[in-house]
Amino acid sequence: MAKAKTIGLYFGTFNPIHIGHMVIANHMVEYSDLDEVWMVVTPHNPHKKKKSLLDDIHRLAMVRIATEDYPKLKASNIEFDLPQPNYTVNTLAHLEEKYPDHSFCLIMGEDNLKSFHKWKNFEVIQQRYAIYIYPRISEGASETRFDDHPGIVKVKAPIMEISSTFIRKGIRNGKNMMPLLPAAVWKYLDEMNFYKNPAS
Repeated sequence: MAKAKTIGLYFGTFNPIHIGHMVIANHMVEYSDLDEVWMVVTPHNPHKKKKSLLDDIHRLAMVRIATEDYPKLKASNIEFDLPQPNYTVNTLAHLEEKYPDHSFCLIMGEDNLKSFHKWKNFEVIQQRYAIYIYPRISEGASETRFDDHPGIVKVKAPIMEISSTFIRKGIRNGKNMMPLLPAAVWKYLDEMNFYKNPAS
């Protein structure tokens, strides 16, 4: 029987996964009480399919490649089989059912906290799950309503201002984006010719 663990869930399209994601995920698992971080690849929303979004299977493959040498980081495709459009509250319920011995919490950037009150059933999430926050540079007033909430855990992680959009645009324009990606991820997407055509 697997030992009970505290799992941080780091959701993203990871299109592609880059060193910013890796630094944050590794920092959260090394400098908090989390046992593991699961990088949950968000599937295509069938109602909002974007040309720039690689197929689910390729984005998952890149996360698996990136996390291969990090025993505390895992790629997760848990949302692939859930009905779409899916909501985080449903994913959490599904995970609790599937892994009753583990406890789950969310990892999100400080900027996402501002819109957290718009999430479906955010009160339920807030009551039942801890939320681990990493710092982001963002515009506008910071969210203060959750500042003193016992379920909010702020972790002083490095501020990473690298975006997948910037990387995709750079590749499309023939720039060398290799330093911003784990080496094996760069090799994979370069060999597959991802993001090189103007539509991406």
